[in-house]
Amino acid sequence: MKPWDIYTWNFPGAGEHPAVLLGTAERVEQKPMVNVLLCSSQKANRPPKATEFILDNVDGLDWATLCKCDFVYSLPSSQLSQKRGRVTPIRRTEIALRVIRGLGLAGL
Repeated sequence: MKPWDIYTWNFPGAGEHPAVLLGTAERVEQKPMVNVLLCSSQKANRPPKATEFILDNVDGLDWATLCKCDFVYSLPSSQLSQKRGRVTPIRRTEIALRVIRGLGLAGL
């Protein structure tokens, strides 16, 4: 597992959805707990909100998928299954900015 990989996780109350791994390489590769973002498992049928980003087949997903960047889940990495893809480098910055905005970090 590496940062920005996309796996499947059974989100509490939401079921199985794509999960984008966040964190440093050390955290993701060596620690038992990881942080992820929830992505919709249905095709995006609306434009993304300010704290969302659309991932798609370029990232390894089957269709345009909303990635929700305003809440970070923490879970044991052993609960992740089925690698689905990897967020492309150009999109990582956009997701990071939305996480900062969505969590109100740095007063943004």
